[in-house]
Amino acid sequence: MNNDKRRLIEGGIFLAAFALTIPAANWMIGHVGTVCVPNGPCLLPVAPGLMAPSGVMMIGIALVLRDLVQRRLGAGFSVGAILAGAILSAALAPPALVLASGVAFLLSELADLAVYTPLARRRLVVAVVASSFVGLVVDSVIFLWLAFGSLDFLAGQIVGKAWMVLLSIPFVSLLRRRDERLGLMPA
Repeated sequence: MNNDKRRLIEGGIFLAAFALTIPAANWMIGHVGTVCVPNGPCLLPVAPGLMAPSGVMMIGIALVLRDLVQRRLGAGFSVGAILAGAILSAALAPPALVLASGVAFLLSELADLAVYTPLARRRLVVAVVASSFVGLVVDSVIFLWLAFGSLDFLAGQIVGKAWMVLLSIPFVSLLRRRDERLGLMPA
């Protein structure tokens, strides 16, 4: 398989997975957790004594997938996936949650691009980790404020997303080494 075809196929897989993390996260917030707050989110423990809305796990994965979509297909596809994910979310979550997640994703995408783009060609793992951490803070603050009018779960949001980003490092590292071996350049 030639490199252009490989980039498009992998990019399509990353794109679909990224777009689906948004509605999955929005659905989880209302349906999955060890405790569900009345008129609030369902929560999961992310560290001893620290809880976060359950969608945090999907969003941590989304932050990494967003960078992989950009690497394979370009930033425009990331924005398109966010819009598609928000549209899909409308069937699964309340409108306020859909709006909060869509706005948070779009603004964190801009922060992510500012960090990821200059680092990605030479230091993929560093680019993914650094941009994900910037993106997760921006996403967490905006989402929590718009969705719940409170930053009560900010620490849990940050820790939960950080866990997912850290767990992705071996995969991103393998992908980078394989890309180098195959001479597969980013988009």
